[in-house]
Amino acid sequence: MTVQNTREMPHHGRTAAARAVPTRALSVTRELAASPQRIFAVLRDPARHAALDGSGMLRGRPDGPVLLGPGDRFGMAMAQAGIAYRSVNVVVEYEVDRLIAWETWGEFRGRRLIGGQRWRYELHRPPAADGSGPARTRVTHTYDWSRARLPRLVVELPGYPRRMGPAMTTTLARLAAAVRD
Repeated sequence: MTVQNTREMPHHGRTAAARAVPTRALSVTRELAASPQRIFAVLRDPARHAALDGSGMLRGRPDGPVLLGPGDRFGMAMAQAGIAYRSVNVVVEYEVDRLIAWETWGEFRGRRLIGGQRWRYELHRPPAADGSGPARTRVTHTYDWSRARLPRLVVELPGYPRRMGPAMTTTLARLAAAVRD
């Protein structure tokens, strides 16, 4: 299991000095004993997300399509610090059996108030040494808040980056159990 902060490139202004852009993404990688097809089938089923969630924030069943595709919207019941709410999620990246990502938003009367964080799963099938043995897939799970509205206030100050690494590690362990052959 690998946990790493994803670094953005430094911003170079008109002066000779460069200022570092804060890290606003965290990734966790784990190799799972399943094919990319099997893993992708679980990830694109929003009804399974609450059972996979290592953060404990997802609740109940989602609203929206049974299986996710490009551009799909789905809602999810959430709870944090005893406060219940619903998130609206939009699939923003999608490659069959390779990549799925959605942005999550808090909306009120159709207006996006907070959110913009992106949850991303990349699936890579490592080459087998001899072509035999069970299927294996390297899964990289990323929490990216670089597009979030008010990232310092709603993501960083409440400490989500610090808590998401362990939560994402748990999510990948639950995903591994869900797809175990």
